[in-house]
Amino acid sequence: MSGTIAGTLQALEHSALASAIRTSSWLYPFLEILHILGIVLLVGAAFLFDLRLLGFSRNLPVPDLARHLLPWSRRGLYLIVPSGLLLFSTNALALASDPVFHIKLIMLVVGGLNAGFFHRFLASAAPEWGQGSAPRVAKVVALCSIVVWVLVIACGRLLAY
Repeated sequence: MSGTIAGTLQALEHSALASAIRTSSWLYPFLEILHILGIVLLVGAAFLFDLRLLGFSRNLPVPDLARHLLPWSRRGLYLIVPSGLLLFSTNALALASDPVFHIKLIMLVVGGLNAGFFHRFLASAAPEWGQGSAPRVAKVVALCSIVVWVLVIACGRLLAY
């Protein structure tokens, strides 16, 4: 890790806000709860959508399900990002050098790219799928999404130990 990055991470970790979070008896657990709640919203909605793409609940049209579930995923993201950054700030140096954290970040990027691919190239055709089966490429995207989010959650849990 370069000296500039290490210095920035050390400054972040020693900031007043990070110190307050780290030493508070309630602030760190509160941020963890927000982070987990965000994960529940994001990943729960994504899993339900992915399961539909994989062929479950075919009576639910994909566009209708997307309109219902995707706003919940966004709300989860609104909780995950700030709480995750604040939690990271309390132990920035150690986390930045942890390979499990690197895997988590890579999986987050893969998850974002996977979702972006679906919305950019596949979502517009979803009304044509009706209540039938999604095309194979959509199923691959759904399976990738499930695997990626399970890995992100597993890495997050592993970082706690």
